[in-house]
Amino acid sequence: MTRILVTGGAGYIGSHVVKALGERGYEVLIYDNLSTGHPWAVLYGDLVVGDLLDLPLLEKTLEAFRPQAVMHFAAHIVVPESVAQPLKYYVNNVQGSINLLRCMVRLGIRKLIFSSSAAVYGVPEEIPIGEECPLNPINPYGQTKAVMEKVLEDMAAAEELDYVSLRYFNVAGAAMDGRLGEGKENTTHLITLATRTAAGKRPYLSIFGSDYPTPDGTCIRDYIHVEDLAEAHILALEYLLSGGESQVFNCGYGRGYSVLEVIEAAKKVTGVDFPVRYEGRRPGDPPVLVARVEKIKGVLGWKPRYQDLEKIIASAWRWELKRQGTPTF
Repeated sequence: MTRILVTGGAGYIGSHVVKALGERGYEVLIYDNLSTGHPWAVLYGDLVVGDLLDLPLLEKTLEAFRPQAVMHFAAHIVVPESVAQPLKYYVNNVQGSINLLRCMVRLGIRKLIFSSSAAVYGVPEEIPIGEECPLNPINPYGQTKAVMEKVLEDMAAAEELDYVSLRYFNVAGAAMDGRLGEGKENTTHLITLATRTAAGKRPYLSIFGSDYPTPDGTCIRDYIHVEDLAEAHILALEYLLSGGESQVFNCGYGRGYSVLEVIEAAKKVTGVDFPVRYEGRRPGDPPVLVARVEKIKGVLGWKPRYQDLEKIIASAWRWELKRQGTPTF
């Protein structure tokens, strides 16, 4: 049985990928410090509670499990927090990742799937954004991802590692079977915030900035359903295990929606005309991020199933109602 170590596998995206791995028969071990993850989100495999900065425990875990590949999700991801606390992000996202790579090289583990981000592009020169576009991050979070992509590129050139870096656009939604969804209480994900506001868990939904150079003045993002993203990870893993060369792929749908468009769709799906409040721009937010996705479809054969904003919101809404104990399934 193929063994996969998943760092950050108790978090939102990592747990959905663990679910996809388990359903396909992979043997999975999760390594997570539970700073934002939850033990209940680990549906398959065993959980080791540990931090990437704990080098002895990390190496001991890898040496005992001896995975054929590693999927690396363990990172801080909140852009405004990264602006306010850059060192926190460099220590965890860069130093922690380098610790993981050091252990992998020492133990001869050569396959890595890396969680990157559209934040590496900064304010892009063209829309939609292709993988060949220059990397020019405008916040420390994006900078940490760009730094690690360069580290991986150099390691691949030195024949120390084979990797796939997946640049996520805006991940949203919950598992279609209702078993998983976002559990982080202080989330910054717009669709999760919208459903929680509709459910009465928040007094209002904040809109950060109304003066961006977009048709309605709010930021435009490319939203991808978390299960389509999980499938992209499975395909990337199969690609690497079958001898594929190191690659970088965008993960989005190639279609952008503004904050106001998402809010209107959320009101329609939930049937709740929840209150919104305009506030100032958040530091580090680009106006528009929309992916070009021909490469991942062509190389990996990725075929997304949930390219509909209302379906994405509906899955998040069902999960939110389930969290509150409202029968929905």
